[in-house]
Order: sequence, then structure tokens, then C-alpha cells
Amino acid sequence: MNIEMKGINKSFGTNQVLKNAAFELKDGEIHALMGENGAGKSTLMKILTGVYTKDSGSIFVDGQEVSYRNPQEAEKAGIVFIYQELNVLYDLTVEENLFMGKELTRGAGICDKKAMRAKAQQVMDRMGVHIPVDRTMNQLSVGQQQMVEICKALMVDAKVLIMDEPTAALTQSETEILFEVIRSLKAKGVSIVYISHRMEEIFELCDRITILRDGSYIGTEFIKDITMDGVVQMMIGREIGERFPKRSCPIGDEVLRVEGLSHEKLFQDVSFSVRSGEVLGVSGLMGAGRTEIMQAIFGNLPTTAGSVYIDGKQVHIDSPARAIAAGIGFITEDRKTEGLLLEKSIAENIELANLKKVSNKNVLSFKKSRALVKKGIEEFRIRCFGPEHECGNLSGGNQQKVVLAKWIYTDPKILILDEPTRGVDIGAKKEIYNVINDMAAKGVAVIMVSSELPEVLGMSDRIMVVHEGHITGIINGADADQAKVMTLATGGTI
Repeated sequence: MNIEMKGINKSFGTNQVLKNAAFELKDGEIHALMGENGAGKSTLMKILTGVYTKDSGSIFVDGQEVSYRNPQEAEKAGIVFIYQELNVLYDLTVEENLFMGKELTRGAGICDKKAMRAKAQQVMDRMGVHIPVDRTMNQLSVGQQQMVEICKALMVDAKVLIMDEPTAALTQSETEILFEVIRSLKAKGVSIVYISHRMEEIFELCDRITILRDGSYIGTEFIKDITMDGVVQMMIGREIGERFPKRSCPIGDEVLRVEGLSHEKLFQDVSFSVRSGEVLGVSGLMGAGRTEIMQAIFGNLPTTAGSVYIDGKQVHIDSPARAIAAGIGFITEDRKTEGLLLEKSIAENIELANLKKVSNKNVLSFKKSRALVKKGIEEFRIRCFGPEHECGNLSGGNQQKVVLAKWIYTDPKILILDEPTRGVDIGAKKEIYNVINDMAAKGVAVIMVSSELPEVLGMSDRIMVVHEGHITGIINGADADQAKVMTLATGGTI
């Protein structure tokens, strides 16, 4: 299927999101669509699939001008969008989610559960997904939910697949399986629009790349004819410099020590420490227990054994409120359900964790609040209409910046960041790395959980690797490489 979008304009109120944007997709190609958060990538694809209506411009599919009124019309035409924001019903099973609105029936319109289960299993086996189809979605990790969403799209006879950050929550092995599936689809003539901020993936997988900046079309290049630095230059209009900024602050005394921390099922005998000014990277495969260990330290998950010490004193943390009082900040893996109140404004979200700072004798001070929120918007370069901008209407990267501002202004002694750059563009990633370095320079003990190995290797003073609920090793950042980390992550020794 060939698609051409020309002169696309779209405004939401007074904010023009797309300005004469363009995109061309050829039959059987994998085409990367890149740009900073808020550049208009997802909006452009939502216009193609009928989620939004364009203000002006033209869309041609195989030479015929089209204008889909809704995603169902686009899907019938063979264009399927796998959204970055998971479109799942958490109380229903995997099988029910896969067939929502597409149920297989037999006589009298009765659902043919046997046929649906067989087809579901066939697609999931093809993707290498080993999840019981009768399990409810709320029992799955974010990565597993993402794999189910991809399986759902593959159940449709799609001619075009649009993937928005498909690997953001996937492990390396899951990503490799996905790439195999994408290449096999390409071989069958399916066209793929691949939206991602992960440069390595773009250069490994894609044929061409189109760049948007501030809602405008910048250009299209063959991957073989451009470098990573060239892509960055097109995306942000300037050179970004060193990808992982160097940190030169001294590492001080121990701030956090964990001894023998255990959970009945999820992790056992976890012991480690973090010092002032240090960044401890945490690596491991999806489901290894990385997030669960951090949730337990933050008092959000009960433990069966072990002790936690802050500044040499044992602390009993059985709730997030106690963790915050003890000086721990926690930027969670899933910003949409745990990190933000999406229906609330930027101001309300930042205020929530900083009520003492923005109050006078327990009464909220509008002046103090606005000063803090204005500072956050400026310091973190949050693209928005102002403090009252609803967080649900921000791009993923800007949502993440709100989460960062919210926690960093609590002045934590210990800052836990779980997947801090997931779904964030390369420019915003650099800003987040600078924030991490600034926190370390202020003497904060930083723990950074990440599935991106280059990020872990580039930012960590030491790297702790978790495998099946156990720590398999802690290695100095200067001595670490991808092979060593992956050996430990798969249960090996070095």
C-alpha cells in the first residue's frame, strides 16, 4: 500500500500542532517517523487513521484521495495503528482483549471460543509470547500488555501497520522477536510506519526516515545515507553534543543500604548500597524483579525479610508516605497510571508532592504554587499552554518531565528512577541525563532502572544486575560492557 500525505494542518484551539506536514509511505517498506516529543508524529498518524480530522491538506492511498472518518474505517482499508498508550481493558482476559469487536461466531451468533482460543494461541506463538490467554490484563506487566497489543494488530489482515514506540516496554529478547515479525511482514508486502526514539532500532530496522520538527516536515532520507548525528540535527535543529554527559562530582558516604530484602515470590535476599553523588544503574530482563525491588524499598510492596538503612539508621518503611518522609523520591515505570493524574493540570500534579512548599500554614498559596510550577515548566522545558494544561493532553516526553519536576522539587536524599526515558526523544533524554547528573552533584543517591543497555552503561557509576529475583552481580561502570551485563542478566557469571 502506498500512502501520501501533503500539506497537513491541524490546530487544537489556538495551538497549531501540524503546519504543512507531509509523509510518504511506499509499498513493503519500514519507514521511521521521528521528531522530538510534541513534534506531531502521533497526531499525523491519528489524522491518517481517522482519530482526528485534518484542518486542511490531502491524503492519498494507492493514488485515491481518502479521508477516514474513524479508526474502524481505516482498519477496514487495512491500516492499523498500535498506540503508545495501551488500548486494553484491564479486567478482561488476554483472549477477550484480542477479539474485542472481532469475535468469531458460530450458529445463532454464539461466540466460538474454541476457534478464538486456537487463533489467539497461533498468533501469540508466532510472536513468541508465552502468556496464558485466560489471564486478565491487570495481571500482566506493561511489557506483556504491549506484546498482546501487537498480537491484536497482527490478527487483522493489515496492509499498513503503524507502531508508536512498540519496544518502549519490551525486553531485548522480546524486541528481537518483534523485529523478526516486522521483517517477515515486510517480506509479505506489509508497510510499517515505525515511530521510535531509540536510534539503534531505527538504524537496524528501517529503510527510510522522515523527520518532523515543531509540527513541520523537515525531510526524508534513506537510512543508509544518514548518520545518527544527522538525524539529531534534523530533529532539533542543532548539534546535541555528547549523548551521555560526563559527571565529575565526588562520590560521598553511603546514603542507602539494603540488606537481605525478600518477598515471598518476587525477589530474595537482595542486598546493595548507594552513596551520595552516585548513580547506581539497575539492569535485567523484563520480569526479573527490578521494579518490584524498588517498589518494596518505597513501601509499596510488602516484604517478608530484610532491612533498609538510610544514613546508617534502620528505617521501617511500609507505605509511600513513610518513604517520602524518609527522603525517598520514586519516578515510577508507568507514568500514566502511577506517576500522574492525567485528568489534572501540570500545576495540580506538581503541587501534589510539594504541598508544604506551596502552602502557608497548611493553606495552599496560589503565588507559591505558580512560582514553583513556572520554574518547573521553564527548567524542564515542558511544552504546554501553561500551568493549567491537562497532563493527559501532553506528549509522553512532556508528561515524563512533569513527573521529574514533581519529585525533584521534593528535595529527596534518594531518587529512584524506573525507566526514566521511556518514550522520550533524544533531546529530552539528554535533558533528563543532565537532571540526573545535577541531582548526583547535589549529593543525592540515584538509582536508575533501565531496559536500555546503552543508557545504563553510559550513565552509571556501578551497575546492579537482577535475574529471577536475585542480584547476580554489581560491576563498576568503567569495567562494564554489554556482554557482561547480558551474561549476568541471563543468570551467568563473569
